[in-house]
Amino acid sequence: MATYDLEEQEQIAELKAWWKQYGNLVTTLATVASLGVIAWQGWNWYQRNQAVQASAAYAVLQKAVLDNDAQRIKAASGELLEKYGSTTYAALAALKAAHMASAANDTKTAKLQLQWVAERASDDLRDLARLRLATLLIDEKAYDEALAQLERATAGGFAARVAEVRGDVFAAQGKKAEARTAYQAALTRLDETAKKDGRAAGVQDRQAAAAYRELVQQKLDGQGEGG
Repeated sequence: MATYDLEEQEQIAELKAWWKQYGNLVTTLATVASLGVIAWQGWNWYQRNQAVQASAAYAVLQKAVLDNDAQRIKAASGELLEKYGSTTYAALAALKAAHMASAANDTKTAKLQLQWVAERASDDLRDLARLRLATLLIDEKAYDEALAQLERATAGGFAARVAEVRGDVFAAQGKKAEARTAYQAALTRLDETAKKDGRAAGVQDRQAAAAYRELVQQKLDGQGEGG
């Protein structure tokens, strides 16, 4: 029993020595870990709360769009960009506001909204904004700027549309050979997508794809035969 007590005392002594050397570190690490968990939970709550509030603000914007109320659209989109700029709702709001501004011939506001999305949104929405911005720049005959926007559009889902708008730029410049090449690239992309996704697509999707392909084909035919 004495031997057992001695071994036990030695173990206790070793434990005390270990704790004296590493106790502060263990306590610090445990505290940091706890704070990390609390911070993570707090961040998740903040993100969820932001999304809820942004959703409510976006609903206000949608109602303003239905009412065609330019002032409320501007105010609602401004609130979303200022307060909830990190959410997808902000980018969607800017795209809607840009569309309404463009329809009202307010090109300056439309470009500002699209530029915000092009710089701040996720990849797909960013590239959609770049495409729409490029079409506005074509109307302004700012062809180099339009091409620069298209060069930055890298999301694969918009490859056909990017090629088509690039063809529009060249067609507007009277560069028929370059326009034909771009339109043909758009058709190739569309055919590849149809072959890959055709069976899974619904009837309406296939009809829309066919109509879009016909539009691009007409643009290609409008450039005449290649020389």
